[in-house]
Amino acid sequence: MKNNVSNSGLLFAILKKDIQVYSRNMIYLFLTVLSLVFFVTIFWLVPDTVDEDITLGITPPLSTLLSEGREFLQAHGVPPELLEELAGIESAFDEEGFMLVEFEKEEPLRKAVSGELEVYLIDQGQFITIDPDSDQQAPDDAIKINLDIGMSFPYTFLSDAILGEQSTVIVFADAAVPGEIRGAMQGLIREIAFQLAGHELPVELPDEETIILGNDRLGDQISMRAKMRPLIAFFIMMMETFALASLISNEVLQRTVTALTVTPMRTWHFLLAKTIFGTALAMSQAVIILIFVRAFTAENWPLLLLIILLGSLLFTAVAMLVGAAGKDFIGQLMLSMLFIIPLMIPAFAVLFPGSAAAWVRILPSYPIVRLLYDVTIHGSLWSDSINSIAYAVLWGIVLFSVGLFVLKRKVASL
Repeated sequence: MKNNVSNSGLLFAILKKDIQVYSRNMIYLFLTVLSLVFFVTIFWLVPDTVDEDITLGITPPLSTLLSEGREFLQAHGVPPELLEELAGIESAFDEEGFMLVEFEKEEPLRKAVSGELEVYLIDQGQFITIDPDSDQQAPDDAIKINLDIGMSFPYTFLSDAILGEQSTVIVFADAAVPGEIRGAMQGLIREIAFQLAGHELPVELPDEETIILGNDRLGDQISMRAKMRPLIAFFIMMMETFALASLISNEVLQRTVTALTVTPMRTWHFLLAKTIFGTALAMSQAVIILIFVRAFTAENWPLLLLIILLGSLLFTAVAMLVGAAGKDFIGQLMLSMLFIIPLMIPAFAVLFPGSAAAWVRILPSYPIVRLLYDVTIHGSLWSDSINSIAYAVLWGIVLFSVGLFVLKRKVASL
């Protein structure tokens, strides 16, 4: 009897079966919908603003510190030209990016930094503190301020610095304040002391252009919401590895593949159908996510679709490896995590400032994350992305070849 079934008809039949099986798996279907809603909701709840000011609290107020210093120095016969150095402390705090909050005593400053007192800006340069456990309410137009760090100067700091005597400044910092900010504040204190003492800093600073590496983001910081765009698209593609691996594993363990081989279907039909289904499943959800988070523009949409396609193929290959090797649900889950956890590392390495380590850059998922980050955040286009695209294609070919080989061997052995 002549076989009139076309290759396209066979592929369509297998894809139809995969869609029906997937739609009947209520766990993965529910998790898919939940993931889409969850990621989109979290994206729009995350703040889209960046506070680039370092809010600094000091005690005593500058006016008190200056008046105490002048009176002491004048009483000790310090020449007027040396008193002019007192202006240095005012200029040190009059830098762009500083918001100065002045306290009369050390205890309120300590409580404000630790969060025991709330600080509100009620007018330009005017602040009030409120105990959160009290009934006192902040004015309607007041803006809540979070103190990053606080410094308690001794009243004799200025005179001690000019006369060359030892003086201790206490720095208060919340545990969440990065170490580099704490170091910067300590350096600021030393700079003030050296300036007041009439000495140059005991270091030679390089030119400004040798300090700034890459793009200078001063005044153009990236918000957490913007950083989440590439992150959630990557995670959505990655999560479909579990669904496809489960589908392949069930067909292998239940010998569905063996039943299909008695039909005109060939092994390559099965492999191609799984490739199309897995890629389409991951890619469609990533596209939906990127539409809802407004990542597509008139300039980047072809490039962004290509990146999503490459990422979907990558995770489809991983799903083939896991599905072919999985013995049961627990085994498949453990194998999935064994692959997924290393592939997650570049997502966090790229999102945080600094260069990714060399071993991170060789991971298969790194070029995908790098491309998503550069295109959705920095607006990179084809000319800026060609090297990363080539790298992603290379890894895709390697992993896909391995995935197809392992799955083909598994199907042939049944």
